[in-house]
Amino acid sequence: MATAEPDLYYDPYDFEIDTNPYPIWARLREEQPLYYNERYDFYAVSRFEDAERVLVDWRTYSSAHGTVLELIKANMDIPPGSIIFEDPPGHDLHRGILSRVFTPKKMDAIEPKVREFCARSLDPLVGSGGFDFVTDLGADMPMRTIGMLLGIPEQDQVALRDQIDEGLKLEDGTMPEFDEGATLGSEQAMAFGEYIDWRAKHPSDDLMTELLLAEFEDTDGTMRTLNREEVLNFVNLLAAAGNETTTRLIGWTGKLLAEHPDQRQAIVNDRSLIRPAIEELLRFEPPSPVQARYVTQDVELYGQTIPAGSAMLALNASANRDDRQFANGETFDIHREAGHNLSFGFGVHFCLGAALARLEGRVALDEVLQRFPTWEVDWDNAVQARTSTVRGWEHMPVTTP
Repeated sequence: MATAEPDLYYDPYDFEIDTNPYPIWARLREEQPLYYNERYDFYAVSRFEDAERVLVDWRTYSSAHGTVLELIKANMDIPPGSIIFEDPPGHDLHRGILSRVFTPKKMDAIEPKVREFCARSLDPLVGSGGFDFVTDLGADMPMRTIGMLLGIPEQDQVALRDQIDEGLKLEDGTMPEFDEGATLGSEQAMAFGEYIDWRAKHPSDDLMTELLLAEFEDTDGTMRTLNREEVLNFVNLLAAAGNETTTRLIGWTGKLLAEHPDQRQAIVNDRSLIRPAIEELLRFEPPSPVQARYVTQDVELYGQTIPAGSAMLALNASANRDDRQFANGETFDIHREAGHNLSFGFGVHFCLGAALARLEGRVALDEVLQRFPTWEVDWDNAVQARTSTVRGWEHMPVTTP
C-alpha cells in the first residue's frame, strides 16, 4: 500500500491545509505521486498525466457513487438526473438533454443580460472607496444569471442561493457525516418543486420549461419526457453549479490581479487579454480543485495495487501547476500559452457550464476594470470559504482610489 512519510500529510477537510494546499501538492507530485491517506482511506494522484487519466477513464474511476469523497464513503442514494454523479450510458442520455438547452450559442446570447447584472451590482459602488468581489459581485451576478436562465423569480433567488451556500459549508476540519439513507440534494429539490409545478402549467422561455418539454429516446428505446424527479434533480444541479464555481472564480480574480498589478494594468491597456487572463485564473486557482472517483477494479499504479472499491482523488488543481505540463506552473502569467488544463474536468464529465462560467468571468472582469482599474485587498476583512467541493473566498473586500 502506498504510504506517505509522517511529515507529508494531505487532508481535503483540514482548514489549515486548505488555506494553501499548493506546497503540499508540490511535494506530493515529486515524493508521493500516488498518495494514501489512512485516516479517511483514500488514494490521491497529483500529477497532470495521472489526474487526466482518472478523469477520462470512467470505466475504472466511476462517478456513479459520487464525485465528492464524503458521498462515496457515505454510500448515499444518488437520484437520477444528477449527471455529474452518473456514468454512461445513463450519463450520456441525461447530458444530451442538457446540452440541447445549454449550448454555447445560447450562453453567448445572454452576454448583454450578464453585463446588465454586473452594472447593477457595480454602479452604486463607484466612488465608495471599495467593494467586495464576492458579496457585491461574485455572489450576485451568477445567481441572477442562472436564476434568469432557469426561470426562478428574482425575489426568490437570494434565498435559494443562501440555502445552497449553507449546504456546502464545512462545520469543522473533518469529513462531514450524512444520516443513514439520506438522499443527495433533497432540501434544495423540495425548494425547487413549487417552481417546476408552476412551470408545468405555465410554460415560458426558460431552461425549466425546456427540460419539462424535452423528448428523448430512453436507454430501452422508448420515447419519453423527463419525470418530475428528474427535472428537479437537473434544476438542483444547475442552480448549485451555476452559482458556486463562478462566485469562486470572481473572488480569485480580485485576489490574484491585486497581487499582480503589472498584469492587471496590461489588461486595462489591452482588453483582448481578458480571455487569456480568465484562462490563467482558472488554471492557477480552479474553483473546483479536487475530484473524487470510485475505483471499480484493481489498478496498478507506481508499483502499487489500488484495490477495487477504493476512493481516488484526482487533484486537478495540483495537476494544473505540474511543471511537466505547464512551464513554471507555480507562476501566475496571463501571457502564457494556456494549453489544456483540468479546471473544468476532462472527458465525458467535462463541465457543461464551462462556456457560461468563462463568459461570466470575462464580463465581470471587463465591467470591474471599466470602473475600478486599480484596487488593493483589504486583508483584515477577507474570509476564505470552507467547503469540500469548491475552494475560494466568502469575502474578498478591496479598497479603491
